[in-house]
Amino acid sequence: MPRFVVEADGGSRGNPGPAGYGAVVLDPATGETLAERAEYIGVATNNVAEYKGLIAGLRAAHELAPDAVVLVRMDSKLVVEQMSGRWKIKHPDMKPLAAEAAKILPRSQVTYEWIPREKNKHADRLANEAMDAGKRGRQWEPSGSTAVFDRSAARALAAPPASGPPGDAAAGAAAVRAALAASAAPTADTLFAEPTASGEPAASGGSAASGEPAAEEAPAGAPAAGTGWGPDLGAPATLVLLRHGETALTPQKRFSGSGGTDPELSPAGRRQAAAVAEALAARGTVQAVVSSPLRRCRETAQAVADRLGLPVAIEEGLRETDFGAWEGLTFAEVRARFPDDLQAWLDSPKAAPTGGGESFATVTRRVSAARDRLVSAHAGRTVLVVTHVTPVKTLVRLALGAPPESLFKMELSAASLSAVAYYADGNASVRLLNDTGHLR
Repeated sequence: MPRFVVEADGGSRGNPGPAGYGAVVLDPATGETLAERAEYIGVATNNVAEYKGLIAGLRAAHELAPDAVVLVRMDSKLVVEQMSGRWKIKHPDMKPLAAEAAKILPRSQVTYEWIPREKNKHADRLANEAMDAGKRGRQWEPSGSTAVFDRSAARALAAPPASGPPGDAAAGAAAVRAALAASAAPTADTLFAEPTASGEPAASGGSAASGEPAAEEAPAGAPAAGTGWGPDLGAPATLVLLRHGETALTPQKRFSGSGGTDPELSPAGRRQAAAVAEALAARGTVQAVVSSPLRRCRETAQAVADRLGLPVAIEEGLRETDFGAWEGLTFAEVRARFPDDLQAWLDSPKAAPTGGGESFATVTRRVSAARDRLVSAHAGRTVLVVTHVTPVKTLVRLALGAPPESLFKMELSAASLSAVAYYADGNASVRLLNDTGHLR
């Protein structure tokens, strides 16, 4: 009975936005690329593109051998868990796609495995090639390249399983996973780390234009597998987002990021922090406190943590944007000194402030990674996250699926509260409280 590895991916430059998928079928016995599939699919979300990549990969495997045992490897936790039957499918766009994928091969022949994004480079590259082609008004065409799969893992997958019937997909998949873990030989995952021809970041798991993760990508921590579709996963991980209290720079509306003087709270800021502490203590829902490493956030977080009797954990990914040479300047001063750089920054999330600052695309990737760590570590809990203007706006924007330019359309007061609840099926809900008048 043939055994294949299918690796699939999809991405959207905007989420929703111009989207495409990529899939590759590998022969684990030889490391040979047996089939590649990629397509630009127009405007769609990341998860729709990922599912379409899965469907294309399974169809390609079916065309090669309808009786094949297939190990599907993807970096979408959502798709892997839903197709494995451990997570319930709630989104109406996902249900027909999952049903379509499930009909291609018998369930007994397919096993799913989640892999990190950096280990899905081949499919990721194909998805980006498809989106690049779509941007030029063309269809994707195969490049003729091949991937080199780990040979020792390939032999393990090709060999009959030590136990179980010849068609036991789970046994075959377990063998290849063990071989992959034990081997240090180069794999396909390490061969395509170069940027795409367009110079845009890889699309896997999120918007290639901004580097953000998929808005529907679910966190780790799924329950054990059961029969059929899994049950509702219950309470979400809720991040209560608190912007730090005022500093001397806040009322003057000066750029104050992670590359400046790291100011302390002003007297007004300390009063705001104390008021927030009392308000949150009265609610009694916060179970953990996490802070940006910058002083104004640590002071705000400590005021709340002391009131709640909790420790403060530091998350480096929550720091504010580095505004480079703009640190300490007002918007008008930046426009007068660096007009071209400022306009470029306003026009594109990839543009960085003068003097080596961070672009919003870079900040989005950093904040998204921090979010994923927090959601994974605090499933079902309520966590106070003390951070800055840009990280708060970014988290809200991603939860809403809003475009990068929406950052300039949000007003966020000092010591204001927002909250995002992240559900295991990938959905998120946002609550806003942007009025600090009652906290002074």
